[in-house]
Amino acid sequence: MNDQRRIVIAGGGRAGIRTAERLDDLGHTVTIIESDEDRAAAVADEYVAMVIQGDATRPSILEQANVAEADAVAALTDDAAANLAVCMEANRIAPEVQTLARTATRDEAEYTDIVDAIILPQQEAADTAADLLSGEAVRTVVSGPELNVLEIEVAEDAPFAGRTLADVALPEGALVVSDADRTEVPDGDTRIEAGERYLVAVESAVADEVRLLFRG
Repeated sequence: MNDQRRIVIAGGGRAGIRTAERLDDLGHTVTIIESDEDRAAAVADEYVAMVIQGDATRPSILEQANVAEADAVAALTDDAAANLAVCMEANRIAPEVQTLARTATRDEAEYTDIVDAIILPQQEAADTAADLLSGEAVRTVVSGPELNVLEIEVAEDAPFAGRTLADVALPEGALVVSDADRTEVPDGDTRIEAGERYLVAVESAVADEVRLLFRG
């Protein structure tokens, strides 16, 4: 695992609380900002994050959440405009902080000057957001209810490291879809090199097994 990170999440709805749970499981420190008083109280009862009740677009609330000392800020409310406003204000307070916003459009180029990454409402936001925020070596590129595409960095001591696809046994429901250079579809002679990243399509039922094979 990477070093512990401090992450601020704006929005205590389904996406926010599930992302916080995932990050907490990974050992990171999370603060959630939620404007609704009742929802903030409910989130606090989950014991996965420190909770601040307030409007995350307000500088005073972000300062209360100590954004200046955070590694990342994720704006995951249902209001795309508010999410972008949160990220812009977070960048003003802490120019080096990593930002992620939940938006309504896939056009990432439109927001490159505002945020570091975006996710869409229809994505499995918790998995995608946690992967992007945690700095982990596995990133969810495409997420669905039964099928995901993961970008996985191969660990030095992973069971698959240094072996060709012909020599390894992927579980049924998993497929390596790109070589390390993203230049061709892999075949049996493709070698899985430690330190390189591969795109792997996995059914949800075998995702954990695939992560173990590539990460050890």
